[in-house]
Amino acid sequence: MPKLKTRKAASKRFRATGTGKIVRRKAFKNHLLEHKSSSKKSKFSKMAIVDERDELNVRLMLPYL
Repeated sequence: MPKLKTRKAASKRFRATGTGKIVRRKAFKNHLLEHKSSSKKSKFSKMAIVDERDELNVRLMLPYL
């Protein structure tokens, strides 16, 4: 059986927690930050758990996660 290749773009965007869930970074914290409130920017800084509907696709992209 050959080794499976990891999608490198996905490996830079997702990681696994200790319990095996997959986490991602939240969107909207890259630019145009002047008009966004501090509380909104703070909420964007936290990690988010990948939705269960998308989790299978992410796991297929990261076979050794």
